[in-house]
Amino acid sequence: MTRTLEIRPDIDDGIDRKVLTQLRARFLQINQGRLLRAVEALSTRQQLVLKLLPLLLHVNHPLLPGYVSASTPAGLSGFEPDDESLAEVQRLTRSFVYKPRRGQGAAPLHGLFLMGSLGTVAQAEQSDMDLWLCHAPNLTAQQLQDLRKKCDQLESWAATQGAEVHVFLVDPQRFTQGAREAQLTSDDCGTTQHYLLLDEFYRTAIWLGGRTPIWWLVPVYEEPRYQDYCRTLLSKRFVRAEDVLDLGHLARIPPEEFIGAGMWQLYKGIESPYKSALKLLLTEVYASEHPKVECLALRFKQAVFEGRLDLDELDPYIVVYRRLEEYLSARGDLERLELIRRCLYLKVNKKISRPPTRGRAKSWQRLLLERLTAEWGWHARQLSVLDSRSQWKVRQVAAERRVLVNELTYSYRFLSQFARSAQAGSSLNNRDLNVLGRRLYAAFERKAGKVEFINPGIAPDLAEDTLTLVQYPSPEAPNEYLWALFNGSVGAQEWGDFTPLKRSRELIELLAWCHRNGVIDSSTRLSLHPGASDLTEYELSNLIGSLQQTFPLPLKAVEEAALLRASVPGQVLLLVNVGVDPLRQHSQMNVHMTTGRTDALGYSGVRENLVLTLDQVVLNSWNELQVSRYDGQDALLDCLRDLLNSLPAGGPQPKVVVRCYCRNRAQPIAERVEELLRDLLEIYADGRQSRYLVQVRQHYHVLQLTPGQVSHTALGDLPALLAHLGAEQALYSPLRLDRHALEGDDLALILPMGRPQCIQVFYRLHETSGEAELTLLDENNALWRRRLPFRDEQSLLTPLQRFLQSLLYRRNAMLPLDGSDNQPPLEILYYQLLPAAPLRAQRLERRPAPESQVSHPFYDVQAIVEPGDGRQRHVTLYCNHREFSELEYGRELYRAVAQHILAQRAGGERYPCYITDLDLSAVLAGQQAQTVHYLRYKNELEDALNAALQQA
Repeated sequence: MTRTLEIRPDIDDGIDRKVLTQLRARFLQINQGRLLRAVEALSTRQQLVLKLLPLLLHVNHPLLPGYVSASTPAGLSGFEPDDESLAEVQRLTRSFVYKPRRGQGAAPLHGLFLMGSLGTVAQAEQSDMDLWLCHAPNLTAQQLQDLRKKCDQLESWAATQGAEVHVFLVDPQRFTQGAREAQLTSDDCGTTQHYLLLDEFYRTAIWLGGRTPIWWLVPVYEEPRYQDYCRTLLSKRFVRAEDVLDLGHLARIPPEEFIGAGMWQLYKGIESPYKSALKLLLTEVYASEHPKVECLALRFKQAVFEGRLDLDELDPYIVVYRRLEEYLSARGDLERLELIRRCLYLKVNKKISRPPTRGRAKSWQRLLLERLTAEWGWHARQLSVLDSRSQWKVRQVAAERRVLVNELTYSYRFLSQFARSAQAGSSLNNRDLNVLGRRLYAAFERKAGKVEFINPGIAPDLAEDTLTLVQYPSPEAPNEYLWALFNGSVGAQEWGDFTPLKRSRELIELLAWCHRNGVIDSSTRLSLHPGASDLTEYELSNLIGSLQQTFPLPLKAVEEAALLRASVPGQVLLLVNVGVDPLRQHSQMNVHMTTGRTDALGYSGVRENLVLTLDQVVLNSWNELQVSRYDGQDALLDCLRDLLNSLPAGGPQPKVVVRCYCRNRAQPIAERVEELLRDLLEIYADGRQSRYLVQVRQHYHVLQLTPGQVSHTALGDLPALLAHLGAEQALYSPLRLDRHALEGDDLALILPMGRPQCIQVFYRLHETSGEAELTLLDENNALWRRRLPFRDEQSLLTPLQRFLQSLLYRRNAMLPLDGSDNQPPLEILYYQLLPAAPLRAQRLERRPAPESQVSHPFYDVQAIVEPGDGRQRHVTLYCNHREFSELEYGRELYRAVAQHILAQRAGGERYPCYITDLDLSAVLAGQQAQTVHYLRYKNELEDALNAALQQA
């Protein structure tokens, strides 16, 4: 197209109305060209919609689409329908007769404009029509409501014609003041992008009827004094007010808008990076020019004033591309430039490596794209790869993802830096930037165990028809195996010659990656070479099915509220014994075991642990899919510990699914792990510090369920367990038992009985051996156990009762008398453990406390222990108030006391002696003493004293 003369109106020298008419004609010429291009690509019915909308808004007729009432605002400024439009309307309803609006006052509808990609190189069959309907500022609330209703009905009618229409009401007066009630495009992020939206409107909108923008008539160099210029045009009658509408100027764009626009495009770009990349980079270009931003609408206007009216070069997408090309070329950023070219090419979506449909001429879009790609130096193979994007699979997608993620990450860093340097980051912006940063982190950041998502809107389907899964020995480490996934069907001797799609140390990590990225779907045929594993095709199929059922795709979008908090597990899949047969030796010998002991953690007479490995797959609240594997002796407990530690204190619990598909006892194994986990989650949700005892084989594990600090202690045998349970507790700590723990042992009845503020004594008589066993749970639920000679219950229990009573007396003496301590007095309860009898299981029965009779065998033996040097302790004993001190007797202390006691007994009987009172106040100074401390010292002193009695 030949270039016409440049127009440079000067308001100070006076403006020629003919020049303004020329200018308006140029804009209308471009407008007409774009409108023809838009119509050309529409179906016949869609063309009808676009043709009739101005007329349907201009009139109210009961039989026409969109009619609400006779009082609904109608009348488009200066609009007169052509004969073709009137003929089309009369096809809709024969009774319609058009009556021109004369003498009805000013038309309330000022202008109708088409926004979006229609009429551009990127117009597609599914492109929707965003319409701005500018109206008079003086419409009442009722009139606006009726007008909105009319527009809604017109949208519904358009849908019946195959057109997706969105009509947005605009009050130009309020709009210029930055006020609007709703979004103004179907791709609008809100009111924070006033000027950027206006920039897009001025360079893309197609005028359909009514007044034209006065902005067209203001030269770019007059933009800073836009209002004065417009006022002069109107006051001196260079233009009539009823011919123009004013939506404002673009002299200055506040920096906050770049942040808002960038965040919006980044948010969209996480799922659809190609669609957002162009707008995202344009925002970067604008921000980099701040405060002197030459926005594209001004460039477009300057081109019209200069007479550069080539429709191709003024196409909104080409204008954007040229500006981005200029910016990136100046920076030498060729990789990003190539990405932007790919984004534009894919947006236009004309596959120029393939010939056009037979009998059809090349479209103007295709011709334009051919010129551009030739200019870029793209060869046929490059075009063919892009045109086959719908068939892209893992390799192409992974390569493209790297570039796209780099682009999004760079944009985020640029945006954050701009917010700081321009001091435009309000507290709201900073919060939104942080949330956006978390979205990017969750979507793209790599970390150990996280399943990488490689297809953020790059290709529609990554599913492969045929795949081969192989386990093979690691070339680096002996006795270690790796898994690999190959495209196609690869034989056992062939796979070494091919490069796998993906390698992994663990099978579930590889399968989770396949599922998350849609590489395996219901139609994929999978060949298996299990290597040294016990994996079967049955198990493999079920593992994939479990992943698909537990984590259905597509994943639900992450709510902003979730990103304001740390991520927490939402859905957990525990897979037990993946590729492992827990009874492999029996399977190899084809032996089926029968046993009454079926607990998966203590199976058969030898108490085998059938839970050998666990693979945990977690989808958290940020939509991150994470995989972790546990094997070895403590696999189950380590897995449960880590899972509990990942849960928020007092927060919602995840949904947990446990599955097992190994060759032997799969269902009971899964049920056993699920039962154990259910117990732990129930206790942990209570939020109180507690303990849980579980037995695996002959070993015991105590889980310390402190919120956020769950730990477990492995104990090799029963004595180790007793020592652990006897450790002091800073606070009362309840102990729950797994239902199979300590099966048949007295402790299975005793340990669940623990109560706060209570000392509980349990005794069991072994009359045949002449012994009794005393077990005590103190006020903090610490355990003490002692085996003693047995004569009768009175002599067994009374010394302990007297000792505990003196202990309570000492403790109460330390408490304030005004009741400010609020601690209830400790209670002492006694239980006898009765052995199993015919028709009766082993059980506990409550017993009264023994009466504390002061009789000859039970005279007072008091001890006072004081700290010495290092770990030494100094002991002073009192027998019926007579003092025996180390100062006097030294190492002979216990022998002297024993001789004294024997002298008091008739016949010198050597039955045991018991400590009836103990003072540890000096030893435990500054510590919170509990009963188990005293009982430990009591044991040591009594052992030493009774040994001396036997030797005296």
